[in-house]
Amino acid sequence: MANSITKDVKERYEKLVKTIDHYRYLYHVLDKPNITDESYDSLMQELIDIEEKYPELKTPLSPSQRVGGEPLSEFKKVKHEMRQWSFDDCFSAEGLKKWDEKVRRMVRKVPSLNGEKIEYCCELKIDGLKIILTYKNGKFIQGATRGDGEIGEDVTMNLKTIKSIPFVLPKPIDAIVIGECWLSKNELKKINKEREKNGEQLFANTRNAAAGSIRQLDPKIAAKRNLSSFIYDIDKISEALPETQDKELRLIAELGFKTNPHHEVFDSLEGVENYYKNWSKNKEKLDYGLDGVVIKINSRKIQEALGYTGKSPRWGIAYKFPAEQVTTVVEDIVFQVGRTGVITPVAHLRPVLVAGSTVSRATLHNEDEIKRLDIRIGDTVILQKAGDVIPDIVEVLKELRTGREKVFVFPKKIDACGGDGRIERIPGEAAWKCVNKNSFAQQKRKFYHFVSKKAFNMDGCGPRILDVLLENNLITNYDDIFTLKKGDLLSLPRFAEKSVENLLSSIENARKVSLNRFIVSLSIPQVGEETAIDLMKNFKTLEKIRNAEIAELQKINGVGDIVGKSVFDWFADKKNSKLVDRLLKQVKIETPRLNLGAGNGKLSGKSFVVTGTLSSMSRDEAKDKIRSLGGDISESVSSKTSYLVCGENPGSKLDKAQTLGVKILNENDFIKIIR
Repeated sequence: MANSITKDVKERYEKLVKTIDHYRYLYHVLDKPNITDESYDSLMQELIDIEEKYPELKTPLSPSQRVGGEPLSEFKKVKHEMRQWSFDDCFSAEGLKKWDEKVRRMVRKVPSLNGEKIEYCCELKIDGLKIILTYKNGKFIQGATRGDGEIGEDVTMNLKTIKSIPFVLPKPIDAIVIGECWLSKNELKKINKEREKNGEQLFANTRNAAAGSIRQLDPKIAAKRNLSSFIYDIDKISEALPETQDKELRLIAELGFKTNPHHEVFDSLEGVENYYKNWSKNKEKLDYGLDGVVIKINSRKIQEALGYTGKSPRWGIAYKFPAEQVTTVVEDIVFQVGRTGVITPVAHLRPVLVAGSTVSRATLHNEDEIKRLDIRIGDTVILQKAGDVIPDIVEVLKELRTGREKVFVFPKKIDACGGDGRIERIPGEAAWKCVNKNSFAQQKRKFYHFVSKKAFNMDGCGPRILDVLLENNLITNYDDIFTLKKGDLLSLPRFAEKSVENLLSSIENARKVSLNRFIVSLSIPQVGEETAIDLMKNFKTLEKIRNAEIAELQKINGVGDIVGKSVFDWFADKKNSKLVDRLLKQVKIETPRLNLGAGNGKLSGKSFVVTGTLSSMSRDEAKDKIRSLGGDISESVSSKTSYLVCGENPGSKLDKAQTLGVKILNENDFIKIIR
């Protein structure tokens, strides 16, 4: 029989909830605790005891829920009510100035903004995990990660463990607020000390630890991590938004959220630059990680007029601190031979931790870069890693030279090129390539390409398997793959009966291939996915492509003189022609169900470039849909491009499209067109 709740118990419980939440606010939002941790824990324990005795009193918004609920089996996907954007980056005062000039040009073009003052609200860019919090009638109902901007993950239970996030707002309003979840440097030390004791892998930095904590299926683990938050933006609210970013931050604080105290407003770029320099110099004094500052136009009226690009607000920019740099030693310089025979020098380094990961390689790009830096084997160098890109050597510390360093001389021959190993410089470029077009390293990469998703899509026949097949002389040409027998493979190392059956099944499933993928698989110089489709659309059959005159190839839109000659020369080579004949004995070429006729689709005459990550479909699916409706696809943006379809993280193509005045479609715009 359930215990009856007396009036005294209910009143005591309600007072405990209110008091605990007040102390939580003082401690975790204002950083002004007025009772000891032991006293706070004692009040919390009394609350939990009452809830255990009278479970009907407990609600999802009880302070007790901050210690973590039951483990989840998986995270649910959440479609954001408001699209989540990311700021464009700049890395120098010059980049900031260019952004400012662009903003001012756009403001001058809007008559309603005449006389509107341009001010800059500067905020610290916390190196944590972006979170989106939703409140209904003042109550916290959902917390999510950013995801791809459209779809995130529901991490409500884990975010409830963060004591700086209020469960109930002081007003019964609807709101969606945006912020950053972060872990303090001191907490990271404690966590890593415990993980080391337990033989677990250590977290590389506070951001990784925060992200790892929020993505735990067991909220109790997140609760132990003592995460915190800063809220910096209101996406949506059921009352009027303030007219400036500065006032919006004040409103966020009034609603009970923790805001970063170091934001400032400036009326000149000089003030912004000084703010940036100050925090670049003093960031290590803070107990949380920073990777830059965010500059926003303070006026909401200007913000709304400027709007957004395909991925970012035009009214703000992230001014990043210099990329993390470390020193290490160049132990050797080796060469990688690419699929087309181009040679790339690579520095082998003494392993070093940079930007949260251990690296032992850095690209040296080409011979000219080696000469410019005067890199020698044995040199101590400054290594830079920005984000998730390959590290670069930015400087040689020549003052540390001992005299035993070896001056690097670009060789005349490279063993990996095969044959006599000769190499030659590509006319007009800084790159070198193998004279022998059939080097072993080059052949391996061609085979990797042949079985890849964009070509024969031979799932189950990856680089490691191909390496074994090549090294054991079981395959020499592409068609050899299709002639492999079970007995050929069982004697190979690590090839058990089941793995052999899986490989042969994968090969068998790849015997049917579309014409465009067949062309892509051949590694014809200059010919990628789109050129292959252009050839298929114009000639319809492989035989017609093989027999086409050079002039016929060159006049095709999207092919042109250089690529047309490359296709003609490739098929004119007798060895290549024999290879195609042998392949045709093993595979069947099919024409995909695309609209190949000109002028008979709703997108006929329109040229598209697709960039970035789309949430509702892959880029290949988007391209196929465009082609099915008669449109053309190009890999590069030009003045002839009709539309740029822009997903998340689009890169330089977006900038070029904006420069050329090409119409930009976000994913929703694109879906409307193809419907």
